[in-house]
Amino acid sequence: MASLRPLLRRLAAMAGGRVRANHRLLSSASPAAVSAERASRSPAEPETVRMTEGCVRRLKELHAEEPSADGKMLRLSVEAGGCSGFQYSFSLDDKKNSDDRFFETDGVRLVVDDISYDFVKGATVDYEEELIRSAFVVSTNPSAVGGCSCKSSFMVK
Repeated sequence: MASLRPLLRRLAAMAGGRVRANHRLLSSASPAAVSAERASRSPAEPETVRMTEGCVRRLKELHAEEPSADGKMLRLSVEAGGCSGFQYSFSLDDKKNSDDRFFETDGVRLVVDDISYDFVKGATVDYEEELIRSAFVVSTNPSAVGGCSCKSSFMVK
C-alpha cells in the first residue's frame, strides 16, 4: 500500500489540476469563442486523434452489417480503473454533447469528450483482430508512459 501512495498523490494532484483548468476554461470562455477556437484547428495538428485504415474499415463494415449502427460514431472515453490506472472505453454513439471533439477520416467519425481528450491528444486508434479477441484499441498514445499488454489500460505521464 505504501508503494501506491506516491502514485495516488500524483493522480489526485493531476486530476485536481485538470478540474481547475477545465473550470477556468468553462467560466472564462463563451460558448461561441470555444466553438470558434475548435473550428480553427487544422486536422493535421499533432494533437489530432487519428484512426488507422483498419479502424476506418471496421467502422464501415459495422455500418454496413448492422442497420442500427448506421450513422453512429465511435466514441472513445477514458475512465479511472484498469490494471494501470486508467482504461480506454469504446462505444458506438449517435449523441453529440457540447464538450465533444470530432475527428473524421474517410467519412467515419470518432468522438472524444474534452476530459478524455486531455489523456489521448495525438493518439492513434486501431482495430486489432487476434485469435482471442477483436477490438478497437489505442495503438499509440503520447500521453501514456506505460500500460498493460492488452492495450486497454495505461498510466499517464
